[in-house]
Amino acid sequence: MFTKAMPIIQGVFVFKNGATHAKGARKAKPAESFLSNSARRQLWYRSYRNHWDKIQTMIDEIQSSSYGKILDDLLAFIENSYTSQGYDGVLPTAALLTGINQIDHMSQFEKLASNIRNNTFSYVVLLQSRDGSNLKQAIETIVEGFVEEQTEEYAEEKLLRKNQLNLVVLKAWYLEKHNQMERKPNLTIILSDFELFNPSVLQDIILILNSYATSLPFVLIFGVATSVATVHNVLPYHVTSKIKLSIFQSEPSITNLNTIIDNVLLTPYCPFHLSGRVFKLLLDIFLFYDFSVNRFVQTLKYSFFEHYFEKSINGLSTIVGDEDEVLDMVNQLSTAELDQIRQLPSFRPFVESLQHPQEVVDFLTNDEHLKRSLPGMLIQVHNYWFTFHCALEILQALVSDLPKAPLGKQLRELYCLCVYGDVTELPEFKECIQLLFFLSKEEMLQKVKKVLEIVLAYVNNNDRLSMEGCLVYEVAPVEQLANGLVALSDELDAASHEQILGNVQQDQQQQQLLSPSMGRQELREKLLTAARHAKSESGVTRAVGRLVDYFVKDIFQRYLRPPNSRTVPLIELFLFSDSTSVRQHMVGTPRAAIHTALNNPQYYTQCECCVLDNEYSIVPTMPDLSIAYKLHLECGRMINLFDWMQAFRTVVEDNQTDDGERGIDPKIQARFTRAVTELQFLGFIKASKKKTDHVTRLTW
Repeated sequence: MFTKAMPIIQGVFVFKNGATHAKGARKAKPAESFLSNSARRQLWYRSYRNHWDKIQTMIDEIQSSSYGKILDDLLAFIENSYTSQGYDGVLPTAALLTGINQIDHMSQFEKLASNIRNNTFSYVVLLQSRDGSNLKQAIETIVEGFVEEQTEEYAEEKLLRKNQLNLVVLKAWYLEKHNQMERKPNLTIILSDFELFNPSVLQDIILILNSYATSLPFVLIFGVATSVATVHNVLPYHVTSKIKLSIFQSEPSITNLNTIIDNVLLTPYCPFHLSGRVFKLLLDIFLFYDFSVNRFVQTLKYSFFEHYFEKSINGLSTIVGDEDEVLDMVNQLSTAELDQIRQLPSFRPFVESLQHPQEVVDFLTNDEHLKRSLPGMLIQVHNYWFTFHCALEILQALVSDLPKAPLGKQLRELYCLCVYGDVTELPEFKECIQLLFFLSKEEMLQKVKKVLEIVLAYVNNNDRLSMEGCLVYEVAPVEQLANGLVALSDELDAASHEQILGNVQQDQQQQQLLSPSMGRQELREKLLTAARHAKSESGVTRAVGRLVDYFVKDIFQRYLRPPNSRTVPLIELFLFSDSTSVRQHMVGTPRAAIHTALNNPQYYTQCECCVLDNEYSIVPTMPDLSIAYKLHLECGRMINLFDWMQAFRTVVEDNQTDDGERGIDPKIQARFTRAVTELQFLGFIKASKKKTDHVTRLTW
């Protein structure tokens, strides 16, 4: 009979003694697509791949340019750390302020280490806090990194044993290899997560490295996620006096994200658009979870794939070269895909707006007629996005620097408002219009100049696309918009602050009607009559009013129509609105996923042996952890380990017997012990201090 309490906090750990590196670095094989060749030839996948490759190239260029300046400065700092006079008593140290960006933080420093190896005469070691929990481990990691990096390509086994990894050996190795060289390589140590290091270990590392710096040219790089004050808080004066600190500020992740959104996503040349709900979800994940640009890009990539994979007809929204290419895609559509187009919510309002009954019948029943009409309808949607984004940037130029910025300062904030609904009906928009009337003549002319520059940029981009043989957008509305702004700005420029003559005469007549001998009732009627008349205004006030009215009625109300099924036919092909799918796949719910995996492992393993009749049933072919988990769900707050093990034994043991005196199989006991330990590691149970043969259940 098993009577003793079972320990649940013990574990077995395996250490590989004398492990060696494999000869040479194995090149990772490119991942093979899980899609078949026929699927990759379909319209939706070709459109997705063509579109995403262009987007990815643009994102890579933006990120390279944003990191380029800081990288060049950092490489120059490393190259010039040790000049002709050599060591001057302090370690050259760079503090790279990266900002809070938890997921992308390590990848940035891996790229930095690669650039230092390729572009400077330096050896590089990337030291993480997990590899430097104590001084001995940190020194061993540094020495091994420098020595083994240069020898692993030629040796099958490690050059040094673990007890030889110290700075004395590093010094001997360095002098033996480079003593005869006129210019010696620097030894660059990158501490990627500075805040996570033990302060005492960090102080000892710096002091020891400084004592060897006369013969070993160390260069330190601190990866600081917060601020430079952290360095001074962690390192006391006797340590900071041994380093010469230079500060390098990298671009904040929010600035990098705004650049990507403004120049890649929110442009008419990216026909794939996110609905307001999905776009806000992506921004919330970035702003409230991790500040990770990489995760934002991957979530955007998932949205791309989900949009094109959901319906093959969504591939019609891709960027095309000319109308002939659009016609080729339309001719490849099957009858079922044409029926999917007819079932779009925006197709019905379009058909109902047609004047001729025969045309309505042709759109609903004649596939050839629909194919002939689709290219023009698709190009019309492209033109809608062209004018929409032009008007959106005009709105940003007008309202981004207003006091308190009622509509926001960033283009992404305005985009969310404009795709949700009619932005001109918002109270914030009306407040911005009132604030525009308070601008001076010079400030309004400056804003009009910015607006004209935006319009000119759109026209020039369209001309460039025309020269490259790409699809040309309809620029006539934009040019008409610019002509109207030029005329009104000229009127404002010529206007003066003097009151208009008609208003002056009217004011004089009103003053003559008001006399001191007038009665109270008569005075009241005169004042009411005067209030009904238009107030006196100057030429500048009238010109500003006309200009603002032109912005509201002829630009914003016309071109910032929200993209919905009532306003734009076939808009669903260009707009992704499935926020539920994005939230389910990209926002982690670890507790629910763990419960599903343990309660019904067949959901993930897809094996036939673990199929359950219902969610409460238990089969012996399930993993031991799942069996123990489902048994523990049947218990109360305190769980008797012996009873729990007996129930576990009943499920997994092949030979069922009523012999209670028979001993428990040691293998079953070991399996149960491991399952219980894993449950404790996952946080479902903990050891009880009151009863040694019980555990406490922690989740309900």
